[in-house]
Amino acid sequence: MPDSATSTFRSGLLFGLTAYGLWGAMPLYLRTVKAASAWELLAHRILWSMLLLLLCVTLLRRWRDVGHNLRHRKVLALLALSTVCIGCNWFLFIYGVAHQQIVQTSLGYFITPLVNLLFGMLMFGERLRSMQWLAVALAVVGVLVMAVMGGQWPVLALGLAGSFGMYGMLRKAAPVDGLVGMTIETMLLGPAAAGLLFYLGLQGELLFGQQGPRMDALLAFSGVMTTVPLLCFVAAARRLPLSVLGFLQYLSPSVQFLQAVFLFGEPFSSMQLASFSFIWTGLVIFSIDLIRQHRAPVVMEFD
Repeated sequence: MPDSATSTFRSGLLFGLTAYGLWGAMPLYLRTVKAASAWELLAHRILWSMLLLLLCVTLLRRWRDVGHNLRHRKVLALLALSTVCIGCNWFLFIYGVAHQQIVQTSLGYFITPLVNLLFGMLMFGERLRSMQWLAVALAVVGVLVMAVMGGQWPVLALGLAGSFGMYGMLRKAAPVDGLVGMTIETMLLGPAAAGLLFYLGLQGELLFGQQGPRMDALLAFSGVMTTVPLLCFVAAARRLPLSVLGFLQYLSPSVQFLQAVFLFGEPFSSMQLASFSFIWTGLVIFSIDLIRQHRAPVVMEFD
């Protein structure tokens, strides 16, 4: 590999590890602000992310792109739908951490790549190869094991995977890059988030401004925890082969899973082990198929 390609790969790997590492550490951050309600945390995450993204757009002089897409009805409609999906995904994740269900949140992100395969087939006419069908089938069996043996569907995990899968599908259909798209999404969510904080303040349920500057700073840091990994992910996607990026995506749910079981002491039963085993096997098969498909060392480029 030439020196320039090696440097690009290494920087891409660093960006990727940073993105998925921060996403994996999100439960640790949310535990530091657990005194706030899930609704307040969601509002803070939206508003502070919006401010950081607006700053990035200003520094990178991307306002023309933002304005162009705001005037494009089809793009704006797709981003409005994706906004609903990412808002639901953020709330479900915050709710899961707040209610000590991080094992389920990690399960949701483990099965998300396989949900993406199904959405690609159903919505974009993509054809699944035999190995991919097997991976999806094993994930379905894993979910059914949890539903039958555990007596309930993993609703939280399915909600996270479904909302993020839908988000990815809509963003794929919208011809807009990550920074501009995310900026518009947070702008669309911003008024609702501000209204929610105002309502919580009227009800006396707002934590911000009540427990000192340290807590206020931690709540504001939600913008960094949302925006920085997103920008790092975009940078990694430009530099890494799809096969490497595909492996890195399992880092965040793996870190979350380990935190849940060994740090936070969430129960992990034999039934859950059986369910996860099917899903992990499916992911191994999916990864092997991904490597075989993208064996050539191609550096990805995005417009």
